[in-house]
Amino acid sequence: MKKPFEQALFSAAVLCATTLACAAEPPACMQVRMAGPGWTDIDATNAMAGVVLKALGYHQNVANLSVPITYQGLKKGQIDVFLGNWMPAQAPLVKPFVEEKSVEVMRPNLSNAKFTLAVPDYVAAAGVHSFADLAKNADKFDSRIYGIEPGAPANQNIKKIVDEKAFGLGTWKVVESSETGMLTQVERAVRDRKWIVFLAWEPHLMNTKFKLTYLDGGDRYFGPNYGGATVNTVARAGYAGQCPNVGRLFRQLSFNVDLENGVITDVLDKKTNIDAAATDALKHHPELLRTWLDGVNTASGANGLQAVQAALGVK
Repeated sequence: MKKPFEQALFSAAVLCATTLACAAEPPACMQVRMAGPGWTDIDATNAMAGVVLKALGYHQNVANLSVPITYQGLKKGQIDVFLGNWMPAQAPLVKPFVEEKSVEVMRPNLSNAKFTLAVPDYVAAAGVHSFADLAKNADKFDSRIYGIEPGAPANQNIKKIVDEKAFGLGTWKVVESSETGMLTQVERAVRDRKWIVFLAWEPHLMNTKFKLTYLDGGDRYFGPNYGGATVNTVARAGYAGQCPNVGRLFRQLSFNVDLENGVITDVLDKKTNIDAAATDALKHHPELLRTWLDGVNTASGANGLQAVQAALGVK
């Protein structure tokens, strides 16, 4: 017995063989199921993708899921696409899925990102510049490192440091909460000039809201160049073949640090609705659309670039 998605594709194939409906994407592809772990950068890229998908005639459904659950969802065919495969931080988590070919890495969608531990500038000015400087200041840090949501690969990296007693941090505690919870702690610490060490990354508003110093020496756990990172788009196995039109879009979708920072700043600093912020960003960067939509049609088979340009009111 065919699964519902397979049955829908089979029905579309029969329809395509007997009618002129071949120009349209199969009905089962009309809903694009994506995941968001609650990170502002992925919220921003999901929102920009959503603006384009809506203009093309697709329905985007974003589920709020942790990263481990997202990969399980991709494997089970419950999630189609995830824009937040941060590498190398997620390498141990994603490797089994890629090796068993239940998840496909479609393309890098962001380069020149960074992701490692950081401290406020006044802590750096007092002599903390690397992972090796933390242990000798344990009392000032209360032997705590602040992370994001439980189960996040980056938190697992910090726990590995503690478990391996690396840098003399074997007795330290990893405080897990959420991106918002962690940054609330950072804001309080900065306000009171207290010492704090925490996960930091770019793109993110934290880089302009706080004066940060990224710590050196964590290459083994976060990669070189202060956790220099690439963010990939990943999809469930077979998605691009089953939904070739929207699959082509995701194979061409890419962002940059300034673009994402602009959306994040509008949302967090200016309190703009994220869909409005994403729409405004694309209106100001219409050149991106030509690359993203090269050879992409609407869900009904019309010219995709023209449809999105018309929806945004740009040329």
